[in-house]
Amino acid sequence: MLARVYSCAVIGLDGVIIEVEVDYTNGQPGMSIVGLPDAAVQESRERVQTAVKNAGLHFPRHRIVVNLAPATVRKEGPAYDLPIALGVIMLSGSLPAAAIEDALVVGELSLDGVVRHARGVLPMAAAARANGYGRMFVPESDAAEAALIPGLEIYPVKTLAELYNHLAGRRLIEPYQASAEDPALFFTPTDFAEVKGQEHVKRALEVAAAGGHNVLMTGSPGAGKTLLARALPGILPEMSIEESLEVTKIYSVADALPPGTPLIRQRPFRSPHHTISHAGLVGGGNIPHPGEISLAHRGVLFLDEFPEFSSRAIEVMRQPMEDKVVTISRAQGSLTFSANFQLVAAMNPCPCGYYGDAQKPCTCAPSTVTKYQKRISGPMLDRIDIHIEVPRVDYAKLSSDRLGEPSADIRQRVQAARQRQLERFNSQSQETLHSSGIVCNADMRVAEVRQFCKLDETGDNLIRAAMSQLNLSARAYHRSLKLARTIADLAGSEHIQPPHLAEALQYRPKVAI
Repeated sequence: MLARVYSCAVIGLDGVIIEVEVDYTNGQPGMSIVGLPDAAVQESRERVQTAVKNAGLHFPRHRIVVNLAPATVRKEGPAYDLPIALGVIMLSGSLPAAAIEDALVVGELSLDGVVRHARGVLPMAAAARANGYGRMFVPESDAAEAALIPGLEIYPVKTLAELYNHLAGRRLIEPYQASAEDPALFFTPTDFAEVKGQEHVKRALEVAAAGGHNVLMTGSPGAGKTLLARALPGILPEMSIEESLEVTKIYSVADALPPGTPLIRQRPFRSPHHTISHAGLVGGGNIPHPGEISLAHRGVLFLDEFPEFSSRAIEVMRQPMEDKVVTISRAQGSLTFSANFQLVAAMNPCPCGYYGDAQKPCTCAPSTVTKYQKRISGPMLDRIDIHIEVPRVDYAKLSSDRLGEPSADIRQRVQAARQRQLERFNSQSQETLHSSGIVCNADMRVAEVRQFCKLDETGDNLIRAAMSQLNLSARAYHRSLKLARTIADLAGSEHIQPPHLAEALQYRPKVAI
């Protein structure tokens, strides 16, 4: 008698249906698992046998063979415990094969039969719906996450015994009913109103938020670079449901979803330490997992002390910043993770931090300053749209009780600018827009720049002069036009005016790259 139960593996960010076949052969009692399993899957033998017995069910005294098909897909993790246990129970004759038809089963088992959390339930549920399954049995802690995918009946399972009684028709498990959640309150760690001075930096960050542009802040220690970066999420627009599902899928695969948060509704803010490896930053490992740039998808990646990151870690970000995805190749194949993030970096102008400071002299030799600044390569600097200096704040502003403009007001302008961009991109065919993933000005390609960033004669003369004086590359030319388009959107202008372009050019580095 051959028992079949269907489960799911996660490859990259997508689910792949796995057929769990269980049968017995002649030989000494025991269990073997084949089908390219890793060590965690192999350990299912002991967990399943003990859990079945502790659930009060019969474990066959035969030589049991478990095949995880297709054998070309590597299986990792303990999420196959529950489907293997069901296959064993069906093999013993305690359950009919029809009881588990049209269902997908995932879950880790403890020795007493309790069903534990499984990683990547959201992409598994998406794969179940895409492949025509109508039911899905998941750990109780993961039911809310799986229920984000419509068109599936989600059954939260506490124990193996509970699932057996449900399939046997004794005590049924009620399908999970998603509760109507209150609108997400937008949590702002730092309000722009609390940041004293730095009005030009706040303006630059407002432009960056409105268009999704990358930013590099340079200034002496204590000028407020980190504080300003941490205030940026407070002015970013709300995520759409499509963006929330994209981000949640990445966090589900990385097993980084916060407890009690089945759907991430706030834009991510990731701030890795400068000692991070390049694999931790872009993703990797023997079985590749998402890195920090993927965890910052649709949000902000903040790199403080930018030159202190290893040159390899910085340079491997160059291609993802252009392509909005990162592809990790291994001998077993290639995996692609989303990486459409907004880079915000902060750095000191020199090792001592006071080069160019008006009050404290720099103690670094000129050659040391040059060597320090060249830790960031020209190609990387060329990919950053906004370069802004953050000066020291004087005492009068620091001691003043006057508050600046609150984040909520700035966020309204940013939201209005983003809405203008969406309406502009929606004028294209929906198919083209969906396939390109363009949601803000920073995502525009050359074709969109040519279409939406046209200049008048004065603007054309201005950009021509800037190309010569600032030695702009072709990439910097297009990025300057995108930035000018965002500034025009903030001003509510249909066309890019010379003042908009002039402001955009002020955000370029003052020296040639």
